[in-house]
Formats: sequence, C-alpha cells, structure tokens
Amino acid sequence: MNAPVVKIDPHFAGLLPDYRIVTFSAPVKVADASSEIRAEMEALAAKIAANVALADINKIPAVAATRRAYKLCGKDPNRYRPSQEQLMRRIVRGLGLYSVNNVVDLGNILSLSTGCSVGCFDLDKIEGDAITVGIGQAGEPYEGIGRGPINIEGMPVLRDAAGAFATPTSDSPRTAISDNTVRLFTTMHLFDPSVAAQDVIATATRLFAIEDCHIYNVNGEMA
Repeated sequence: MNAPVVKIDPHFAGLLPDYRIVTFSAPVKVADASSEIRAEMEALAAKIAANVALADINKIPAVAATRRAYKLCGKDPNRYRPSQEQLMRRIVRGLGLYSVNNVVDLGNILSLSTGCSVGCFDLDKIEGDAITVGIGQAGEPYEGIGRGPINIEGMPVLRDAAGAFATPTSDSPRTAISDNTVRLFTTMHLFDPSVAAQDVIATATRLFAIEDCHIYNVNGEMA
C-alpha cells in the first residue's frame, strides 16, 4: 500500500490558509524503546523542564498556532489540548514521559523537538488511498486512544475512507501502532507559518528511515 495522498477540506482551508501538513511513511519493527531512545527522551524532557514554565507552554509559537487553529475551527484548546501541549505540560509538572514502544516514543520525540502535533499510524490500517483534513462534525463518532469517546465537533480531524481516525489531541485505536505494525505513516501538522517544513523533515529523517515524504498546503502538494 502506498502512502495516502492528502486533501484539505475547503472550509478548513478558508479558516487556516497558512496550514501545511507533512506526511511520510517508513518501515518499522515495533519493540520496547532502546536505552538510546529512552536517554534522548529523558534529555529532551530535562531541557524542557529547565527552560519552560507551565504558564508559558501555550506561548511557544507552534503550540500557540495550534491552539489558535482550534479556536478558529470551533474548539476550546483548554478543554481539548493538542498532544504536544499535553506532553510538555506533563514534563513541566514533573510527571515525566511514559514509554510506549520505540515507534511511539520516537514520534513523541519528534513532536517535542519541533513543537508540532505528530500522529503515528499503522499504514496498513488506513482505509482508501486518500485522507482529508477537515473539521469534526456534531455527533461524529470518535474514540481516542486511552480516552474513550471524544467530542470532536469543531476540532481539526483527519478522515480516511472509513471516517475520522486522528485529531491533534488524540489518535484513534483503529489506526494505532501495534506490535504487528510494519509500515508507519506519520503526519505532522504545521499550523505555524514560521515553522520550516524542511527543518521538520530533517528531524524526522534523523529519527526514522523515512520514505515517500510529502508536504501539502491548502492548494495541494508543494514542490
């Protein structure tokens, strides 16, 4: 299965004309995180804890831009915090970072390193050959990993042929990484126009054996 192409809903594009999304696929072998991955997570967490105050997390440009996007789409970002903000708040509050597996942990490192919301999915669980970036609708069914049902009305959302499978707040169990995942599909939401897509890709390249990488804006794929 090839990585799905991305389409951006016109209403979403009208609200967020500077939005971009980076996607890539990569071969993976899911296992417990190595000592090197855990050490990088701990070093990154220590750096954030030493330099960022709890009250200032939502002022970090990439986080602030994501929160602004939530408000424009119709969602309160204080009630449904973006994933990178959740991770940073956990660190600054002294709760530490939990380890899931090598793939998810690397995704969290990518998110914390760039400030962007990152989604990691099992490519073989995505339905169809395209995904759409849009806004959650009233009553649209959605379950978050470890969270149960979530009201995604007014929230940025990714949909495949089977429906919503990801938001910047929480991904869905339907497309989640498992021990059997062999092909990763990753999305990186760039709500902040000052974030350089190539810098984000460079960080991803250091962490994953990326392939089939694409950058999309509201007008389609970028050269």
